[in-house]
Amino acid sequence: MARKPKDVTEAELAIMQLLWTKSAQTVREMAEQLYGDFGPSQNATVQKLLDRLEQKECVERERGTWPHTFEAVMQRSDLITRQLQETADKLCDGSLTPLLTHLVKTKTLSKDERKSLRNLLDELDGKSK
Repeated sequence: MARKPKDVTEAELAIMQLLWTKSAQTVREMAEQLYGDFGPSQNATVQKLLDRLEQKECVERERGTWPHTFEAVMQRSDLITRQLQETADKLCDGSLTPLLTHLVKTKTLSKDERKSLRNLLDELDGKSK
């Protein structure tokens, strides 16, 4: 099955995570963080991943500086939403309920996580009234 053009690969996700942590990074900075080194092959790999992410409108290149810097334009929450919905579409006929129910049942939630989830459900109930 062909990948949708907006899908983010695992390698691209590593770049996005760097940019969500600290925006406006150069290719060299990212290569050093990912590989602990900077050489021609690391440079080419990071540059290719950034080119793909730029085509997918996930990052923007600041061409007014040298070396160019890159920033994430896609928020982490937007990617989470999209990927969860794609998973629900594939596995649950588009419904998030079975997916969320399974996650909550199979993962031990901390007291704070349960409280946060209850608060979210209460907030959503309040909006629907």
